Amino acid sequence: MKCLDDFRLKLGQRDYVPIMIGGMGVDISSAALALEAARLGGIGHISDAMAPTVSDRRFKTKFTRDKFQTFKSNFFNMDKSSVQFDLGQLAEATLNHVGKTMEAKKGDGAIFINCMEKLTMNGSRETLRVRLKAALDAGIDGISLSAGLHLGSFALIEDHPRFRDAQLGIIVSSLRALQLFLRKNARLNRLPDFVVVEGPLAGGHLGFGMDDWAKYDLATICNEIVAWLKAEELNIPIIAAGGIFTGSDATRFMENGSGAVQVATRFTVCEESGLPAKVRLKYFEAMEDDIVVNGVSPTGYPMRMLKNSPAIGDGIRPNCESYGYLLDDKGSCAYIQAFTREAEKAGSEKGLKIFDKTCLCTQMHDFNLWTCGSSTYRLKDTTNRLADGSYQMLTAEHVFKDYQFSKNDEIALPSLV
Repeated sequence: MKCLDDFRLKLGQRDYVPIMIGGMGVDISSAALALEAARLGGIGHISDAMAPTVSDRRFKTKFTRDKFQTFKSNFFNMDKSSVQFDLGQLAEATLNHVGKTMEAKKGDGAIFINCMEKLTMNGSRETLRVRLKAALDAGIDGISLSAGLHLGSFALIEDHPRFRDAQLGIIVSSLRALQLFLRKNARLNRLPDFVVVEGPLAGGHLGFGMDDWAKYDLATICNEIVAWLKAEELNIPIIAAGGIFTGSDATRFMENGSGAVQVATRFTVCEESGLPAKVRLKYFEAMEDDIVVNGVSPTGYPMRMLKNSPAIGDGIRPNCESYGYLLDDKGSCAYIQAFTREAEKAGSEKGLKIFDKTCLCTQMHDFNLWTCGSSTYRLKDTTNRLADGSYQMLTAEHVFKDYQFSKNDEIALPSLV
């Protein structure tokens, strides 16, 4: 019987352990977690979600404070069209986040950044261009384009000197999405170096409709894309993602043609994760019926999370003057619309309960929106329950190597010392 270590992912001239840790924002896929993946020969992601906020947290910069000071006079105005990001500061924040991570990198693996198209930031095209170019300038090994079709994203960086040497990939949830991306970018003569195929059991935002996500199956989508790529004679490795909980799960995808797997859920509760300890405990304690898919994200995508997330129903005032990462090009988002509707209905902004949408920026910053994968309820079975009722903390190395070497659907528990 094979294990995941019997395979290798080839990207460019390099071979990697075929384990990619997904890019979980905001800073759950921390630099420390990505660095461990790279040290162990795999690929780790950092996320560029709210990079100025992450820079403030990591390096004591003041980007969020400065933005609020600039636009605080607009705080009580629901028209946020004037609340713009300083593109120079956005580039500096990305350079901080990516550059310091790359300086610390050791080992034979790689570090990629997950870049979401849905972070429209009141200037979708220009802010995306700045984030992509700054990441390349800072030396990132690769970019995974996520949360959107990214039909124009390659064109934003086609003039960058690293456009053809960095590893550039796209995350899709269907063959049709991949075909659209390839068709749109055909003129650039630049294929993606990899394709992450994310199924309906993934954590956070899903690339499916709210009413039909459960009808899809990762293995079926992967098989369809692998067959199509082969028929088209396109040598692009696919990376299966979503619901892959054991090394044996991963091995089965490799045996069916995947080049690697992307995993995340089991790394959320590692020491190197950016998730606060009190939230990790909620993940360990979760039962299967605590995990829900709902439509509270202002992005319009369904999102999987724990149903007891404090963000659900919380009617806080939008603080786009500090954050504003989901503002469209007209300075609005679905949460602002929901907040305005409920405030007008109540005749007051105090004590609002808003259940159909959430303020994603503030709630993610405060770690109050507990996005998770479908298998989160199984995390309690991956470690030891201690005498005081808590759970033994895992290291990223332990989880990585369990994926890499385990067989027979077994999960190795950490040693008690």
